Amino acid sequence: MNLNCLIVDDESLARRVIKRFLDDVPFLTLVGECKNAIEASQAIRENDIDLIFLDINMPKLSGLDFLKTLPNPPMAIVTTAYREYALEGYELDVVDYITKPIAFDRFLKAVNKAQKRKEETMPPQSVEKDTASNFFFVKTDKKLQKINADDILYIEGFGEYVKIHTEKECVITYLALKSLEESLSPSIFVRVHKSFIISIPKINNVEANIIRIQQHRIPVGQGYKKRFLDKVKALTR
Repeated sequence: MNLNCLIVDDESLARRVIKRFLDDVPFLTLVGECKNAIEASQAIRENDIDLIFLDINMPKLSGLDFLKTLPNPPMAIVTTAYREYALEGYELDVVDYITKPIAFDRFLKAVNKAQKRKEETMPPQSVEKDTASNFFFVKTDKKLQKINADDILYIEGFGEYVKIHTEKECVITYLALKSLEESLSPSIFVRVHKSFIISIPKINNVEANIIRIQQHRIPVGQGYKKRFLDKVKALTR
């Protein structure tokens, strides 16, 4: 699913960074750039905007105050050098709150959340027809790698990195396991260990504290066991 985006930031360097990141993500389309809230207000009236990247500290009207003036605001990802506004931002139901300088992996996590939120607001019949909900992108080896959710067997965390084991390959990306977990469908994927997320449909069998998926054996952590077994029991006939 494509998202039409607007950058609202009075700093030219910040706009360039976000624009460069936007160019690297296939499902994001840049519609325009604005230096202040007045320009942004006009751009939103004249264009179909799904997502705005919104700086807080801008002349005349702050980003958060601007957001409050919109009767039907687009989704917003707040970008700022100041952490103290995070609570107010979340009270306005922003998608995410990113502190500057912005790292690409943090940017990608935020836009994946925005895409997921957009899909969840669509009518059920439209979501079923749209195949975008079945894939996402991760950065690896200086490129964006498309991952089909239906192909994932399990995901393994190594500190700040994850290994995504699919039917055909193993993709390594600089991303925290928790970040990836938040963008996956909870009806399909479940965390079974501090270092493992598995795809429920790919399970061959479960014995004691070991899940077998093809030739792989994944341990079930004690703190995750009840939630995992509850999900499995719900599918037991």
